[in-house]
Amino acid sequence: MYAELSEFDKFLYSHPKLKDTLQSPLLPTTKKTEIAAQILERFSVGDKSRRFLLLLVENGRLMLLPEILEFLPVFWNEEQGISTFEVSSVIPLSPDQKKCLEEKLVLLEKRPVTLIYKMDQSLIGGLSIRKGNIVYDASIQGDLERLKQKIAEE
Repeated sequence: MYAELSEFDKFLYSHPKLKDTLQSPLLPTTKKTEIAAQILERFSVGDKSRRFLLLLVENGRLMLLPEILEFLPVFWNEEQGISTFEVSSVIPLSPDQKKCLEEKLVLLEKRPVTLIYKMDQSLIGGLSIRKGNIVYDASIQGDLERLKQKIAEE
């Protein structure tokens, strides 16, 4: 299903006028749904994907598809008992560093983990690790912010 939704999203991205038409508040919902259904007939999408995409169009939520695609693997992993962490660093981590970090997070979570690595030039150094709304900040930027707050309190 993910691959089908992603393919449709890429198609819309490559056809901005069509995307704008399907998201237009000026066009009646029935017409937008009809257009989307005709497009989906040309795609090899399963019934679930088709119903889901048409539901997004009918409810004026098609613009949320990229965000849904971003978080779908995270929700799938959670459903399977796997914690997903976003790891931000200023430079790429070595394979050994990645392995060590993954092992420590598995011990912390007491279940399998998936790590998504991102580059963040604002960190100066260190790591920022996020799981949902929880952030483990082991960055120089975070250390400086905590020092600033401590000085302001005194």
